[in-house]
Amino acid sequence: MIKFQNISKSYGHSIVLDDISFEIKQGEFVVLIGPSGCGKTTTLKTINRLIEPNKGKIFINGKDITKVNPVELRRTIGYVIQQIGLFPNMTVEQNIAVVPKLLKYPKPKWQEIVHNLLELVDMPYEEFAHKYPSELSGGQQQRIGVLRALAASPPIVLMDEPFGALDPITRDSLQEEVKHLQKKLKKTIVFVTHDMEEALRMADTIVFMNRGKIIQMASPEELLQNPADPIIKSFMGRHMENENNAPKLLAEDFMRTKVLKVPKTSHTLECIELMSRRDVNSLIVLNDDDTYAGTVTIEAIKAHGKAGREISELLSEDAVTIHRKEDARQAFDKLLASSSNYVIVLNDNRTVAGLITRTSMAKALGEALWGEMKS
Repeated sequence: MIKFQNISKSYGHSIVLDDISFEIKQGEFVVLIGPSGCGKTTTLKTINRLIEPNKGKIFINGKDITKVNPVELRRTIGYVIQQIGLFPNMTVEQNIAVVPKLLKYPKPKWQEIVHNLLELVDMPYEEFAHKYPSELSGGQQQRIGVLRALAASPPIVLMDEPFGALDPITRDSLQEEVKHLQKKLKKTIVFVTHDMEEALRMADTIVFMNRGKIIQMASPEELLQNPADPIIKSFMGRHMENENNAPKLLAEDFMRTKVLKVPKTSHTLECIELMSRRDVNSLIVLNDDDTYAGTVTIEAIKAHGKAGREISELLSEDAVTIHRKEDARQAFDKLLASSSNYVIVLNDNRTVAGLITRTSMAKALGEALWGEMKS
């Protein structure tokens, strides 16, 4: 699909890319990672000829890209950056349809594309198509940027640290959405990041670069098990637990992210109805700023609740909370020591990331045991 052949790039005496050669398969999600100045963004930009190498050739489907008009080439390659650059005077629909219109798609065709893409990211056409970028959140703007890159159905999409400026919750959500879109639409994605956790989560193949060279190109699993250089180990950080390179598991690796949450201004009867429909006996309660406030149980509502009263009067702060980056073993120990069926996992800003339940803990332990039996 994409072949780099002895690519070099220098600025004066500064070598940015030093004779790199590698291939990217069709439909593969490849992540370029490494320290600042390693050449990852330069490598990305050579694919759509935003940067021209001094030496070497790049082929897409066997064709030398220097033989293709740069403007025509870029119309067939989606491109997403951190500062997404939506046109502020255009609606969401108009922003998404920019490239299809340049390619002379008829109006019914590009309207259908906009409909379908908005549906894929759960942004209904009727609600969002006619809004302007200033009316969207940062995460929604970034979603539109991704959809704009996909609108003309390019086989290749380049993404340069697209989620770097987003808060952790929005970032997690967009990572999942992009990976889902890539699988569903079978796109070849080349993705630049400086975040090893993001790389491990999203990549089929990781290309680790340093000083303009490729240090290692491997699957996330292979990179974890056999890092080829000390600098890769240092980038792994929390993912490496000991000299044997055993992965260190965190609370977030076992949490359920779909959690039933209600604002503290909710009333008793609606909470009882919600518990009944979801077959649970407690709810997580949030403050006005979406931070964790406590829990409310069906027992507390029955004992002290009154119809029409807010549940803020019935809050309990007894539930065990842990940080998402806490060691999974410590999280399990806290869960086993508590009388509850779950512990609540929090983000840095005390918003709720998820839950670890006794069921999810048992599943994790079971998988670990099966893994030992297989080895």
